[in-house]
Amino acid sequence: MICTVIKQKESIKSATPTKGFTIISKLRTSLHENMEILLMGVGDREAAPKRYLDSQTIIYEKARAIYGDFLKQTPQTSIDEASEESFKASRGWFENFKKRTCIHSVVRHGEAASSDMKAAEDHIKTFSDLIKAQGYISQQVFNCDETGLFWKKMPNRTYITAEEKMMPGHKPMKDRLTLALCANASGDCKSKPLLVYHSKNPRAFKSHKILKEKLQVMWRSNPKAWVTRKFFVEWVNLVFGPSVKKYLQEKNLPVQALLILDNAPAHPLNLEDDILEEFKFIKVLYLPPNTTPILQPTDQQFDLL
Repeated sequence: MICTVIKQKESIKSATPTKGFTIISKLRTSLHENMEILLMGVGDREAAPKRYLDSQTIIYEKARAIYGDFLKQTPQTSIDEASEESFKASRGWFENFKKRTCIHSVVRHGEAASSDMKAAEDHIKTFSDLIKAQGYISQQVFNCDETGLFWKKMPNRTYITAEEKMMPGHKPMKDRLTLALCANASGDCKSKPLLVYHSKNPRAFKSHKILKEKLQVMWRSNPKAWVTRKFFVEWVNLVFGPSVKKYLQEKNLPVQALLILDNAPAHPLNLEDDILEEFKFIKVLYLPPNTTPILQPTDQQFDLL
């Protein structure tokens, strides 16, 4: 095979590459390495991912400017005279640059920037003291939170072949519902979710004779598909309370539970007063305002539910 390749060297070089492949004509030089290190803003590669970079277009401009400055400072005898033309800050370079430096695009603005760190730290101590005082274990500590689900939404990007110039678009579906999900810290007890939709009796339920009482969710409805205080109290008394009591009794655990909630409008501050007498073993702990991105377990991208 080696002999064949050597004999056909010229024909192989002159061959046209298959569509979709590119020819690598130049290797990376020290100028590229130094430019990328300076582009990250530090001389230490390990600290590079901690720095913030601007938009993709500005990164291209900065990379070309830095590379041009290095080129002017380097003797022409030690580099290829066409080096300046060899670096275009292309899309391919940027994709490889992201892989080499482990950077990725994120949204700069969000709830975390306005979070109350001091209140979060104080709450951690309060929570720890409560757990020790009451003797709660992971099976007895529950967390509940709501999330919106755009159940008809399609991705706005897709991959097509090179022969296709475009993909027909469509009006985005914005049909949504709200789910209230709850589980304990050990992850072995998951309560039936509360589902709120804008339709009380969808057409599909009628045509297929579906009984909402048989669904794996507690079905409620209002025009905006939002969880209200009334719905949440009903869910606690009809679903959460009975399921937790049954779970604790089956596990031969003390019948006591701690429910952690954020200060969302759907969570009444006097929730313990609205809990039925047989479920008074449930105690409620509210997270301080502006601490949800830090303390709310369901906001930490854990696979809790």
